[in-house]
Amino acid sequence: MASTTNSPSTLLTLPNFSIQTSTFLPKTSQRSIFKKKKPFNFNSKRVVSCKASNGKQNDADTSFLNRFDRRDILLGLGGSLYGATSLVRDPFALAYPIEPDLSSCGESTVDTSKACMNVPCCPPKLKDSKIIDFEPPLGCKIRYRPAAHLVDRDYLYKFESAMERMKALPVDDPRNFMQQANIHCAYCNGAYSQVGFPDQKLEVHYSWLFFPFHRMYLYFFERILGKLIGDPDFAMPFWNWDSPCGMTMPQIYLDPYSPLYDENRNLEHQQDVVNLNDGKSVVKQKKKNDDFDELTKREQIKRNLCVMYQQMVRSSKTASCFHGAVYRAGCVSETDIGCTPEPRGGTIENGAHLAVHKFVGAKNPPYNEDMGNFYSAGRDPLFYAHHGNVDRMWNIWKTLPGKKRRDFDEKDWLNSSFLFYDENANMVRVKVRDCLDSKTLGYDYQSVDIPWLRSKPTPRRRRPGVGQGQDQGQDVAARRKGKNRRGLPIVLDKVAVRIEIPRLKKPKNKDDEEVLVLQNIQLDRNDSVQFDVSINDDEDDDNPCKPEESEFVGSFTNIPHGDCHSESMLSTNLYLPLSEALEDLEIQREDSIVVTLVPKEGEVSIGNIKIDYVC
Repeated sequence: MASTTNSPSTLLTLPNFSIQTSTFLPKTSQRSIFKKKKPFNFNSKRVVSCKASNGKQNDADTSFLNRFDRRDILLGLGGSLYGATSLVRDPFALAYPIEPDLSSCGESTVDTSKACMNVPCCPPKLKDSKIIDFEPPLGCKIRYRPAAHLVDRDYLYKFESAMERMKALPVDDPRNFMQQANIHCAYCNGAYSQVGFPDQKLEVHYSWLFFPFHRMYLYFFERILGKLIGDPDFAMPFWNWDSPCGMTMPQIYLDPYSPLYDENRNLEHQQDVVNLNDGKSVVKQKKKNDDFDELTKREQIKRNLCVMYQQMVRSSKTASCFHGAVYRAGCVSETDIGCTPEPRGGTIENGAHLAVHKFVGAKNPPYNEDMGNFYSAGRDPLFYAHHGNVDRMWNIWKTLPGKKRRDFDEKDWLNSSFLFYDENANMVRVKVRDCLDSKTLGYDYQSVDIPWLRSKPTPRRRRPGVGQGQDQGQDVAARRKGKNRRGLPIVLDKVAVRIEIPRLKKPKNKDDEEVLVLQNIQLDRNDSVQFDVSINDDEDDDNPCKPEESEFVGSFTNIPHGDCHSESMLSTNLYLPLSEALEDLEIQREDSIVVTLVPKEGEVSIGNIKIDYVC
């Protein structure tokens, strides 16, 4: 069931862009084209308001408007965009959920240091100027998405048939495979502005929109496949990369003659165990007459399981840690109430999600298509299996122990919405509140083992000289004499850096999570960047701390995702929960910790490091 509404943002006719070609332009020319468009930029210091310019705060004609910023005025004049019907309501009660503005859709752009590439990613024009409000299916049979490495021949035949038919649809059919791939491009590379805020680009990564958007993206993709083969119960496979049996690319995607194949992949990684920490293959080649290759594969598998424990259990005990930063419509400045001034993804988005994208994407700079760049990722059928497992992590996260492992209940999140074409080629508006439970949408995942739940990292070793009743951290601190120590801010490029950070007093609430915060991380958003973070690691050991060790507390990862609308420099923060690591290392009573930053790829600057009790 669904209801139909006319939307003010969808009555304009959209240009029917071709999806077959891409245009390269010199970067200077491209910049001049878009110079009047403001970027999606959490870090802007510009503040927009409707305050009187004469400074008379008691002026009867203006004092009322002084209580509202630009968002309040736009929402009020808009009538009922998000339920705001007039200017007389309490400004602190106004909501600012995100919604894409179809009328603003323009070509997406992909930025490099030398040129800009225009990519036409807008959907075909909307027929009948109508949008259907999504309603979850009622009384439907639950369909179970299978693990890709476990499907049988009959299932594979059905799946390949569906994909083949999707690719054979007319090029202007919104259900065509390339049109579906372009959805990710449009939402991730600056094609849409936000409804009511034409100067603010919409981005679904690095915020609390990541999981809901990709869940519904896959939902409609799956429904289209089922429609094409006449099977409404068809369920797409997921790439079970968090389990040893599924840590290589699924074989069903590797046949060059299959519609599931994509030539733009890293062929060197086809048989390798995925590296869930940074996406690089580190398995050594097998030596003659020994089993060294199998041993190192087992080591990589063990490491992956510890990475999953780190990202799903140890570091994601709150909604903010798991989902990422708050992201509200018109949010342009940290002075806006409730806004977050920087993009920040959750543990899985920044971790295993990006690592798999890097692992699969081809080594063809500067764009690293297909999976290695957001604009092209949806062109690889393996993308949908990958994000199936990402979506499965959302389901699993809510079943893990912990009082705070529950989704946000803020209206700005619940009422944020996305637009998709359904299996009948109707455009549908779906809100985040519609997709909180996959079973409500009619699907779940095949039950498989979750070995990372039993893969808690352990301390590297007990240092000599630590007597009974003495904190291990005291001995380590005594041995640190400033080697590779630097003050803040720092530039992290080739050499590991250690910085001693004071801890705060205990929080009032014993359930609060102690968090390491790396502030004002600056990098070129078009660069591939990775660095690892550990605490109280023994600096006398030349080997950096590994994810299977308790001292390892997380990583920072960036894959190229710049567009020509945005500033090339990205400024963000990194939040790494510490409570469990401090307990495992028996250093809860220490007044400070030593933070080690190990560069793995690219260059980044870090403005400040501190400890807080927020996430």
